[in-house]
Amino acid sequence: MQPDDITALFDRQAAYYDTYWTKTAAIRDALNLLTSALLMSLPNDAHILCVGVGTGDELLHLARQHAGWRFTAVEPSGAMLAVCRDKAEQAGVTSRCEFYQSYLNEQPSIPQHDAATCFLVSQFILEGAERVQFFRDIAARLKPKGLLVSADLSAQVTSPEFEVLLRSWMVMTSGETTKEGLARMRSTYTNDVGVLPPNEVSALIRAGGFDSPIPFFQAGLIHGWLASRVSAQ
Repeated sequence: MQPDDITALFDRQAAYYDTYWTKTAAIRDALNLLTSALLMSLPNDAHILCVGVGTGDELLHLARQHAGWRFTAVEPSGAMLAVCRDKAEQAGVTSRCEFYQSYLNEQPSIPQHDAATCFLVSQFILEGAERVQFFRDIAARLKPKGLLVSADLSAQVTSPEFEVLLRSWMVMTSGETTKEGLARMRSTYTNDVGVLPPNEVSALIRAGGFDSPIPFFQAGLIHGWLASRVSAQ
């Protein structure tokens, strides 16, 4: 899928996105819990970049826990960003947030952020070189040694293990158990989403200007990595 097609897809999903993914809330909550722990060393006035923020779940979680943190929310889908902004207003944290409807590479590459979150975003970039550049774009906006917490769908799609994980993932996310549904999901994750083995995702992050990523999370097909921006870019 092309970037504009992905944006249009999320524009259509925005109104019901949070409701649809309620069934996987335990995974989201665990990822947020671990992210908070990984970022605990940041200063009280830390500036966090949320890349592909979607409806803003990780932003709101971190904002509630850290009253002095500021956030830059970047999201190409206007409908998703509108949901994020509404939730931030309800939580009373908009004064600490800047919202940008754009792709990350359209924002100034100023190394002003202490950390970045990037959840289920880079998986939509199918070309390896473009995915590396995406991580470089994040690194360029982080201070030296700034932290990246990244999560994506990840698996060896040709392995027997993938078939087991894919079947359980389908049940968790859609409740569907038909052979046709499984075939559609397998085709999507093989052709339309960059689902790569964990070691390959880690290598892409490292090539994008980060020290060796530390795997810290797996739930179903979602894997998470912590990485630190190398000092020199």
